[in-house]
Amino acid sequence: MGASDTIPLENHVALITGGARRVGAEMVRELHAAGASVLIHYRSSAEAASALANELNRTRPRSAAIIEADLREAEAPETLVAAALETFGRLDTLINNASSFYPTPIGTITLAQWDDLLVSNLRAPLFLAQAAAKALARQRGLILNIVDIHGLRPLKGYPVYSAAKAGLAMLTRSLARELGPEVRVNGIAPGPVLWPERPMNDALKLEIIGKTALKRHGSPADIARTALFLIKDAPYITGQIIAVDGGRSI
Repeated sequence: MGASDTIPLENHVALITGGARRVGAEMVRELHAAGASVLIHYRSSAEAASALANELNRTRPRSAAIIEADLREAEAPETLVAAALETFGRLDTLINNASSFYPTPIGTITLAQWDDLLVSNLRAPLFLAQAAAKALARQRGLILNIVDIHGLRPLKGYPVYSAAKAGLAMLTRSLARELGPEVRVNGIAPGPVLWPERPMNDALKLEIIGKTALKRHGSPADIARTALFLIKDAPYITGQIIAVDGGRSI
C-alpha cells in the first residue's frame, strides 16, 4: 500500500471556520486523522480551540493552529486566508461552517438579527471564498459550505436563518460556476445530527426524528465523513449540495 493510500490528505491544508466545537470540531478531527493540517477558526471559544489544537499537535506536531476572528469584521476573510498561507504555506480546502442560529418569529425581527444571521451564514462565506480563490486555484482545491436542510425547506419561526441558508445554497452553485475548473464548490445540508444548545423539549426531538425516513438521530461524524468524501474522493462533483439528514428532507 502506498503512502497516498495510508495518508490520503498528506500535505493538505484545511481552514475550518467555527472549528473549535460541535460539528466543526468533528470535521477538524476527521480531516486531521486523514493527514491534513488544519487552521481552526473561532470567535469566542478560545479554550476549546486551544485544547483541540493541542490534542492534534500531540499526535502530529505543528499540524494544527488556531486563529480568532469575528467574521462580522470586514477584514476577517483576508486575515484568515493570510494566516493559513503564513502558517502552512498553502490552502487546499476552505470549510465555511461558522453560523449563527436562533429563532426570529415575524413581528419580533430586528435589523441587528438580520445583519447577524446574514453575515455569518451568507456574507462571510462569500468573502472568504473570494479571499481564498487564488490560493485554492493553485491547489485545484475545494470550498465546502455547510448549508442546512432548512435552506431548502424553511423552518417555522426561523425565516431569517432559513433565507440566509437558502442564499448560501445558491452561492454554492454560483461559486462552482465562477471558480471552475480550478476550484470545486460543494455543500452539505445537515439534518438532525446535533441538537441546538438552547433548551429543546424531548417531545419536539421525537417529532423531528419521526419525520426522518431512517427514524433516528444522526451525528456530527456523519457530516465529517461526508466532508472527507467530498474532499478526497469526489473530484468530479461540484455545485452540489448533499443532504445528510436521514431522509428528513424527502
